[in-house]
Amino acid sequence: MKTAHVMDGYRILDFTQVVAGPTATRLMAEMGAEVIKVELAPLGDMTRYLPIQKNGRSSYFLQQNRGKKSLCVNPKKPAGMKILESLVRRCDVLIENFAAGVIGRMGLSYEHVSALNPGIVMCSISGFGQTGPLSTKPGYDFIAAAYAGVLDLIGYADGPPLFPQLAIGDGTTGVHALAAISTALLYRARTGEGQHIDISLIDSYFHQHEIAVQAYSASDGAFMPKRSGAHHFMLHPLGIYKGRADDEYYALVIPPMRWQEFCDFLERPEYGSDPRFATNDARMANHQGVVDFIEQWLQRQPGRDVILEKFETARFAIGPVLSVPDAMRHPHFMERRVVRTVQDRCFGAIEIPGMPLRFSAFPDELTLEAPYLGEHNRELLTELLGMSRKELDGLEAAQVLQSKVPELAMD
Repeated sequence: MKTAHVMDGYRILDFTQVVAGPTATRLMAEMGAEVIKVELAPLGDMTRYLPIQKNGRSSYFLQQNRGKKSLCVNPKKPAGMKILESLVRRCDVLIENFAAGVIGRMGLSYEHVSALNPGIVMCSISGFGQTGPLSTKPGYDFIAAAYAGVLDLIGYADGPPLFPQLAIGDGTTGVHALAAISTALLYRARTGEGQHIDISLIDSYFHQHEIAVQAYSASDGAFMPKRSGAHHFMLHPLGIYKGRADDEYYALVIPPMRWQEFCDFLERPEYGSDPRFATNDARMANHQGVVDFIEQWLQRQPGRDVILEKFETARFAIGPVLSVPDAMRHPHFMERRVVRTVQDRCFGAIEIPGMPLRFSAFPDELTLEAPYLGEHNRELLTELLGMSRKELDGLEAAQVLQSKVPELAMD
């Protein structure tokens, strides 16, 4: 039988919700893993109720939970916990993103889980990790960004920190979790041993400081990372520059060793040796002069296509600052399916970000659909635990299991 994808055959018990954890398990589902999304009765994942809503479906939930099977169970009832313990024995991975200690108080600490299944890989995702003074605090993406010194670097020097309008921390934390789980499964294949993985938003965010931390330390505090608006705080030219039209901007990166070439390219060769601009330190000290020099050239050009062609010919790195709709329609994004259209049985067609992991042995995407709340209760418990229809009817009557699947979804 042909393998569906690279993680076909792995079963994941997924207690995550919102973005960071669901990112990790969504990628696993995209790679063929069987992901059992455990949703706590009666409401399930909170993102089911976020906009945009259509026919009772949330586009937010759809994007993060395609390809998963929903089991809606009440773990506070003994019968509910018994179901979860039985599933632990039959899964390769348990992943959760509650605040530190919550999964243990629920009854599924790593000590208990590993006693049930010594080979299981358990991954705990949280805002601040499983240890440390902040560990018990609730954590969301931008809260971790605030603590990690990230928000302090976003904005203008004379203004407040600014709010990033995308889940950078959640997304990278989910990918870090996937990397750790994958290598733990590799270790288990070699040794037979499972383990507990501790992944946090704050660790993931702080890990992305490529200059600020080491530069502050290396300079004994003389260099202070700071907000610097549209331009880098340490290198120049590296930032965002305005073109001719009101909404025309370009991201530009010029390595210091190519400064003279860049001056020649912009038809100001004398600036290459001008003491105001000849070194990176000089350019930082005369920042506005460099900005004016570059923007004047950009604004003399007849349009964006000409600018991009000239930069490409000269092999200088530039990118137009595209709106989200412009990026979605860019031919490169469309050819590589960076943005893709999927069908949901009730929501209809919707465009979402595509699968970012690409494998030569599995070039095709799987056809996946997001579950309704508790949609797979009976399927999972019949197939994996051998429960009878009578047992399942009793569990539903006792509200151990709950589901909410409209007739439209079952047609």
